[in-house]
Amino acid sequence: MKKQQIKKSFVLGVLFFFPLVAYIFFASGVNRFGILPTLTSAVLELPENKDQLVLKNHITVMGFLGGNLENRQVNMFNLNQKIYKRFSDFNDFQFVMMVPLGTEDQVKDVMKELQTIGEVGGWRFIYSDPKEIATYFSSLKTPLVLDSDNGLDAVFIIDKDLNLRGRDGKNGAEVIYGYNATSVSELTNTMIDDVKIILAEYRMALKKNNVYNNNE
Repeated sequence: MKKQQIKKSFVLGVLFFFPLVAYIFFASGVNRFGILPTLTSAVLELPENKDQLVLKNHITVMGFLGGNLENRQVNMFNLNQKIYKRFSDFNDFQFVMMVPLGTEDQVKDVMKELQTIGEVGGWRFIYSDPKEIATYFSSLKTPLVLDSDNGLDAVFIIDKDLNLRGRDGKNGAEVIYGYNATSVSELTNTMIDDVKIILAEYRMALKKNNVYNNNE
């Protein structure tokens, strides 16, 4: 009988303490390793535009939608539902899409449809000629390529200092330069985590600066 009581107490103890230990382990891991790697430094600043959009001092989700937005309407829906809605309230976070000149009406039509399912006020568009789009895209220095419409399905995270951030493939993990917007699972399971990491990174830096300034 005593053995059964001891065994029962042991099992209850494991069930109680294991989640606590796991939480401490993973929490310490985030604090220690929660930095999203820099894959490319010195990405080009945005070309001059009527809205005076810039990347500097912003955390930016950057995309290249191409000349036929109907082909990437699903991408935009996925991004709006999974990424934009979750993070749009954070200071200095922005959505910037580069599209070819002449797609203005397409953009208006697609955004009207997106408005029927949620708020889209923070989406921003840069209208550029194909050469300018190619030049800007090449500054990301990724193995990915634009299609014949000057677009692609991947979107990118660019930090406040104009660095492309992603996953560098260490410890056998996949290298990720951009996140496939056609894949809800990739946005949910990978990109959300990476955006959380970079936002937490800047929050921690801000707290450290505030502590330092208060101690001066």
